[in-house]
Amino acid sequence: MIEAIAFSILGFVLMELSGWAIHKYLMHGPLWAIHKTHHEHSDAFFELNDLFSLLFGSIAVLLIFLGVGELDYRFWMGVGISAYGMLYFFLHDVLIHRRVKWLERPKTGFLNGIFKAHQAHHQSKEKEGAVSFGLFLVPKKYFKQTEK
Repeated sequence: MIEAIAFSILGFVLMELSGWAIHKYLMHGPLWAIHKTHHEHSDAFFELNDLFSLLFGSIAVLLIFLGVGELDYRFWMGVGISAYGMLYFFLHDVLIHRRVKWLERPKTGFLNGIFKAHQAHHQSKEKEGAVSFGLFLVPKKYFKQTEK
């Protein structure tokens, strides 16, 4: 059971770390043509940028499928990536961008810090000049602002 928890946490953490790097160096680099649809703020429910979610989700499904027979590390890493994806949807699409209007935007605490960091990221509508590329890896200054 300890292995299952450890590999699930590892999958989650690796998703945040790789997501940060992919976002900074690929999405705001050679894949900008796809990612810029997210920075354009259209009223469309789906944007071309959603293809990245399909890619990451497919990796999680593949790992779960490959590891399901023995419930080995691949299965649990896929579970961790899936948990990250669910939290990403909740935080990014529901709370931050309100693509699904279930809840109001956060006004205090940890979630407000994440919200402010993402707002800062979207101040730039261009490929260059953006800040704060992670979902959970957020500079401390956004949390300090919430304490005022």
